[in-house]
Amino acid sequence: MDAAGEPEAPRSPGGDDPPENAGKTPNWLSREQLFVLISAASINLGSMLYFSILGPFFPKEAEKKGASSTVIGMIFGCYSLFVLLSSLVFGKYLVHIGAKFMFVAGMFVAGGVTVLFGVLDQVPEGPIFIAMCFLVRAADAISFTAAVTASSSILTKAFPNNVATVLGSLETFSGLGLVLGPPIGGFLYQSFGYEMPFIILGCIILLMVPLNMCILPNYESDPGEHSFWKLITLPKVALIAFVINALSSCLGFLDPTLSLFVLEKFNLPAGYVGLVFLGLALSYAISSPLFGLLSDKMPHLRKWFLVFGNLITAGCYILLGPVPFLHIKSQLWLLVLVLVVNGISSGMSVIPTFPEILSCAYENGFEEGLSTLALVSGLFSAMWSVGAFIGPILGGFLYEKIGFEWAAAIQGLWALTSGLAMGLFYLLEYSRKRRSKVQKNLGTEEERTALLPDEI
Repeated sequence: MDAAGEPEAPRSPGGDDPPENAGKTPNWLSREQLFVLISAASINLGSMLYFSILGPFFPKEAEKKGASSTVIGMIFGCYSLFVLLSSLVFGKYLVHIGAKFMFVAGMFVAGGVTVLFGVLDQVPEGPIFIAMCFLVRAADAISFTAAVTASSSILTKAFPNNVATVLGSLETFSGLGLVLGPPIGGFLYQSFGYEMPFIILGCIILLMVPLNMCILPNYESDPGEHSFWKLITLPKVALIAFVINALSSCLGFLDPTLSLFVLEKFNLPAGYVGLVFLGLALSYAISSPLFGLLSDKMPHLRKWFLVFGNLITAGCYILLGPVPFLHIKSQLWLLVLVLVVNGISSGMSVIPTFPEILSCAYENGFEEGLSTLALVSGLFSAMWSVGAFIGPILGGFLYEKIGFEWAAAIQGLWALTSGLAMGLFYLLEYSRKRRSKVQKNLGTEEERTALLPDEI
């Protein structure tokens, strides 16, 4: 372990023989690393397309079927609930199941279930429609979680010393999915109806399955001794988990509320509502690789990214409405500008979390292996899903009761609290290290004085 808490260059975090050039910063990618990147990019793109494609039209369609705003929020949120439950299981048993099998099987099931979501408009309205929405969303959540958990573990195994850089770069594909999902979904919905967005997306995901079966490497590792409980009870990891909760909750809040607010406030058609989401997704996709590179090259900046990213996010949600006590008129250009800044602040906060948790785990005695990578990947997915579950449900409820402006401001308080808590932790950590250093220097000075011969 080096001073920054990163794995040492000669070693693979798996404890096995590392892939070619995986133990040091490579000047070029090996064939194996390139295939890992392609596989990870495919699942990032596919999962984010599915996650974002519903935003512009599903709330309106669900309202026609008798679902209230609160129920719509729960339909969005149940996806994250099942991500939470399944990511803990997949993270623990990934080594037993096999990373490649989990990835490919998860992607295959996800593609088929996505197609099924496209036929829900044929289901009778009322309780049956709502129940089927929950059931299909849950199946999609479990299958995508299997693929994403395996993908993150394989990716970190292949690039042990460039985790943030690679994850940040691949967030471009996540951002691309978020960018393309709403406008494509809105366009296909307007042009061909409810079924077509899901059928096309499900077929694309299914076509990725044979490609990944051929190119994805198969990493093996022995099961580890540590558990999720030991990892999450580390104070620093627990606070970072709270940060992840806050950020995912803020983003999840927008799913059931933003499209309804834009339709009501600015009278935009569904196709144009998707373009409003573009500002957030595009700025996130562009900024994430930069923050990933900076996090790897200058690890000391991670704490600043985590703290200030959350504080800026809190400010964005206060201005999103904007909150009524500011007496600022709600305008479309201001809404888009705030979403752009929110995309940048989200990238600033999200990207450093994975390497920070990984470094903290290594510093506290977790073995450098695929089992630890799976634990961290599963923990990240689980903590993200907690916020993503609460965000849409709380957002739908607050939107119904107090309106979008106040609901967004209340949501921003979560990011504000997590940013302040993280900042306080780093201040205490700095103070403790400084005190320890002074005491160590004093002890060294006393030993040196005691060794000097007495003066005659």
